[in-house]
Amino acid sequence: MNSLKITVVTPTYNEAENLPKLVSALFSLPLDIHLLVVDDNSPDGTGQIADNLAKEYPNKIEVMHRPGKMGLRSAYLNGFQKILTSSTQVVVQMDADFSHDPTALIEMSKLLESNDVVLGSRYVSGGSVDKDWPLWRKALSAFGNFYARSILRLPLHDVTTGYRMWRSDALRQIPFEHIYSSGYVFLVEMIYLAHCLEFKIGEAPIYFADRRFGKSKMSFKIQLEAALRIWQVWWNYRDIRKAGKLARL
Repeated sequence: MNSLKITVVTPTYNEAENLPKLVSALFSLPLDIHLLVVDDNSPDGTGQIADNLAKEYPNKIEVMHRPGKMGLRSAYLNGFQKILTSSTQVVVQMDADFSHDPTALIEMSKLLESNDVVLGSRYVSGGSVDKDWPLWRKALSAFGNFYARSILRLPLHDVTTGYRMWRSDALRQIPFEHIYSSGYVFLVEMIYLAHCLEFKIGEAPIYFADRRFGKSKMSFKIQLEAALRIWQVWWNYRDIRKAGKLARL
């Protein structure tokens, strides 16, 4: 896997403190890493910092500038549309705030040799969430994940993780035009589609740390909305469950 071209897609909004550190960490790995930054016109100047980094690392960093805060779903879909026409062989979904440890990409890349997609999992053996989180937050995170995978009957441990590594040829098979969800449920819907397509899905243990710099974008309101929207995913794909495949899409 070390010889494969890996493109990390990182949506950003106010990540000026984190982005240069993330670039340094990614490019220190023994992997052929490239980076696509999808910036939503961050008021803190993240977009300009990304442009400066692209000049510093020519042919390694690309920047997509969007006019405003348009959401996680469209950030990834716009990013995928751009890079899946390129020569990249592996695509990574990754947050910019260091909640996703860049060094985990090494183990994830090894697992990708025998899988179509690998999840950075907090809930397999060896994985965990931030040790400083209060008990209620750990319980809420674990329950949210259990809730989603139980409703959708996904045989996985961590379906809400945003840390993912895909084979490009597998990612191209995802029918993005049929993805309805926005926000964090978008992540659940994508892995549900991968499961319906009978992709081989692996899980690598990760330590999910709280962001090092900046303010968290997760709130109780967002989590509550996500819990309700899981049922929308369940309803929208009822025909798939009956047919056992994606033939009707």
